[in-house]
Amino acid sequence: MLQDRRILLIVSGGIAAYKTLELVRRLRERGASLCSIMTAAAHHFVTPLSLASLSENKVYSELFSLTQESEMGHIRLSREAELIVVAPASADLLARMALGLASDLATATLLAADKPILVAPAMNAMMWAHPATQANLATLEGRGVIRVGPGAGELACGEVGAGRMAEPGEILAAIEAFFSRSQLLKGRKALVTSGPTREPIDPVRYLSNRSSGKQGHAIAAALAAAGAKTVLVSGPTAEPDPAGVTVVPVETAAEMLRSCEGSLPVDVAVMAAAVSDWAIAAVAPQKLKKTESGAPRLSLVENPDILASIAGRASGRPPLVIGFAAETQNLLENARSKRARKGCDWILANDVSAERGTFGGDSNRITLVRADGIEEWPEMTKREVGQRLAERIAAALAEESRSPSGARKPL
Repeated sequence: MLQDRRILLIVSGGIAAYKTLELVRRLRERGASLCSIMTAAAHHFVTPLSLASLSENKVYSELFSLTQESEMGHIRLSREAELIVVAPASADLLARMALGLASDLATATLLAADKPILVAPAMNAMMWAHPATQANLATLEGRGVIRVGPGAGELACGEVGAGRMAEPGEILAAIEAFFSRSQLLKGRKALVTSGPTREPIDPVRYLSNRSSGKQGHAIAAALAAAGAKTVLVSGPTAEPDPAGVTVVPVETAAEMLRSCEGSLPVDVAVMAAAVSDWAIAAVAPQKLKKTESGAPRLSLVENPDILASIAGRASGRPPLVIGFAAETQNLLENARSKRARKGCDWILANDVSAERGTFGGDSNRITLVRADGIEEWPEMTKREVGQRLAERIAAALAEESRSPSGARKPL
């Protein structure tokens, strides 16, 4: 499974670095091609010679090496890899990754990376439990960084608790799982919408909603990680652009529809954006001022229905069109009605009542509504929702491709 797979291994400082040598040996046994970077602290625990001997490749350490940087080494190393593995990932390196620092070759390479990153944290139990470390991990995972471990047990410092780097076999399994997933949608094209739209009232004010874009961005990241060539049409959001995804920023519903139509044809379209239902009929050219006559009267017009437009196309309709139903009551009834009304194949229904914290939160609970029934998903992170949806999409498209030509059956 790993034959000729190109992996960039980054080793940071920590006693767990000795386990990394065993990981390298196992990866080479399976035919993986390894290139390695060691931080300055890593040299205190393993030697470059050991790592180079086992990986059968050069080990890099210096950011400002004239030989390496004449080739822009930190750029080249990240571009040539299919996956970047950080093992061990110390608390310090995780913090620098979260902050976007580029103070050495390891962090500069990570910051310049456009490839998926897998980290195997290793540190003292108190360092692992510290709010700063947990916040850094949340930030990194929100950007699509994959984590394996840590485990719990006796630590090198003599204490007992969480913080042990995952065993080489566990990290190897995570790497194999990544490459297995990366083939699920290889050769497919995907379109995802995300975030809110903003409909201007005047040059200062607008109509919008509470969508953060976290779920749509997580879906786009998962589809790209599964091998799909993915376009993400996103309204204004603070979410970082997912790695390996082409992002098209928009503001209004009309702009989003034009960008979606311009991205066709695709194999799957996931309409996760919270599109404003209405727009202002006549946008004021100047900022509206308070007057003695009271609040201005705003005349609204309906926005284009992006989901129905994509699902109802006479030509160029994606084989699989998926919509969202964000509801505060009658979840299943409203989701089924929306699927029929919009003409899409699937609806992902979720409860966005204020008490659930779905808007802006990191978790979601989905009910997948299809023509052949419903599937209840347990509460999970939005990243996990994206991964599960990517798996369901891959299975559906594989089944669709096996059906007789021209015989499109409900997905």
